Amino acid sequence: MRVLIVEDSQYIRESVALVLRESGYAVDESEEGRDGLWKAESNSYDVIILDIMLPGLDGLSALKKLREGGHQTQILILSARDTIDDRIRGLREGADDYLVKPFDLGELLARVEALCRRGYMKKNPLHEVGGLTINRHAKTVSLNGQAIEMTAREYAILEFLVLRQGEVVSRTEIEAHVYDEHVSPVSNVVDKSICVLRKRLSESNKSAPIIQTRRGQGYIIETESA
Repeated sequence: MRVLIVEDSQYIRESVALVLRESGYAVDESEEGRDGLWKAESNSYDVIILDIMLPGLDGLSALKKLREGGHQTQILILSARDTIDDRIRGLREGADDYLVKPFDLGELLARVEALCRRGYMKKNPLHEVGGLTINRHAKTVSLNGQAIEMTAREYAILEFLVLRQGEVVSRTEIEAHVYDEHVSPVSNVVDKSICVLRKRLSESNKSAPIIQTRRGQGYIIETESA
């Protein structure tokens, strides 16, 4: 999952980014309204965390421009403005959630997780493909009832493929949603991660790999083959 944080407070921005990255999210950051709007319009995000009081372009104006442009990304407003009228205005302008500063990082993380589920039209935290089960709340994976340990990034890749079950997901899409640093065009970091995932899954299931390769296209988790 990929998140954009548009927040001019360096302390808040870096604290939120750290928590999200530790939970397996890819994170982009911006400290200015116009730059944040440009990134939001130029990239695909699952959630945008948007402050209201921003230099250059305020958050509500950026929000309005995004919605007028047809962007449906889940947007969480993060603001010190805590009156009912402020919240109503933010939600009516197109925000999906509103969190008042100061806030608890655990609550923010839970709200981001909820918005991601909403974006994929999935409220049930359990996602099953054949014998594979992912719990998006607990961030756990099991295969045929056997728990599988994996890193946050490995989990993020597997979760992304499961949410796109039945669709071919390109290497570029995986890079964009899972890695928040620049990935070289000649890098095989995604291929290596897929290889590790297959090994972890095959240790619990000796049948054909759940993650299938479509040469020249990407990867797919197919219901029937799983």
